[in-house]
Amino acid sequence: MNEMQPARPVFDRTTQDIGNIVEFGHVNVRVPDQRLATIFYIMGLGLTRDPYLVVGVDNMWVNAANCQFHLPVGPAQVLRGTTGLVFPDLDALMARLDAVAPRLAGTRFTYARQGNTVEVTCPWGNRMRCHAPDAARFGRITLGMPYVEIDVAPGTVEGIARFYAEVFANPGISGSDAQGRFARIPVGLGEALMFRETANALPAFDGHHIQIAIADFSGPHRRLQALGLITEESNAAQYRFERIIDPATGADLAVIEHEVRSMRHPMFARAMVNRNPEQTNNRYAPGHEAWVAAMSPEAL
Repeated sequence: MNEMQPARPVFDRTTQDIGNIVEFGHVNVRVPDQRLATIFYIMGLGLTRDPYLVVGVDNMWVNAANCQFHLPVGPAQVLRGTTGLVFPDLDALMARLDAVAPRLAGTRFTYARQGNTVEVTCPWGNRMRCHAPDAARFGRITLGMPYVEIDVAPGTVEGIARFYAEVFANPGISGSDAQGRFARIPVGLGEALMFRETANALPAFDGHHIQIAIADFSGPHRRLQALGLITEESNAAQYRFERIIDPATGADLAVIEHEVRSMRHPMFARAMVNRNPEQTNNRYAPGHEAWVAAMSPEAL
C-alpha cells in the first residue's frame, strides 16, 4: 500500500545567491578636525572608535557594526551621495544629536526627523540617512551601514548596472522608484551600493573612496586592466580604480574611487568592536557595554 508522501517545499534558491562582491568595508573621507569628528561620529551618532587600529591624531576609524568610516585628517572631502545607517533607537539618536548641536554650531551640521528616518549632515557636508531596524529592508541588523547611495548623472544607471555585472560578475538591477531612477548593486549578505540619478550638478570629484572585497580577485582586475581603469596596484591583496564606464560604449558614467581587496586580505571580515552608547557612568548596567548588531530570535 502506497502512502501519500508529503509535498516537498519549494524555495526560490536565487534569494540566497551572493555576488562576487562579498563585503562592503568602509567609506573614506578626509576631515580637517578630529575633535569635531569625535563629537559628531562618536558622541552624536553614537558609533565606536576602533580601539585597536589607527588610534592616533592623524586618522580615525569609526565602527558601524561590520562597516567603518575612515577619517584621515586633511582638507574636507564630501561623498557625492548619502550613507545609509541603521540605529537601534532613533529617539535616542535624536537625543544625542540634540546634545552635541551646540558644540557643532557654525559648521554644516544639520539633522531632522523625517517620518521613519533621521536625515543628518556632518560638520563638513557629508549626508547620512538613518533608519530604524527593519528586517524586511535591511535584514536582521540593529546597527550598521546597509547601503551607500551615490549621486550620478541622468541616463547612467543602466550602464552602471552593466559595468558591475560584466566587470565584477556581480548582479545588479536598474529601475525606478518614488525618488527616480536608480541602480542597486548587492554586496555581501545584506549591504548594497546604490546609484541614484539626479538633475543637480555634481561637484568635482575630491578623492574620497569606498572599500569592497571580492571573491574572484583576479578576474575583475584583468578586465579593469584591459579597459585601462586601474589607478593603483596597492599590494598583492589590493588594487584601486575610479572610473565607472559603460562596457558597451566606453562612455564615462560615474567617478568614485574603489579600494578593492581580496578575501585573503588580512583585514577581510575583521571582527569589529561596537559599544552601547546608552551606557554611561551615570546610567550603567554591568555586562551591557557592547552592542550586539543583530536582532535576537525573539525579534523576528
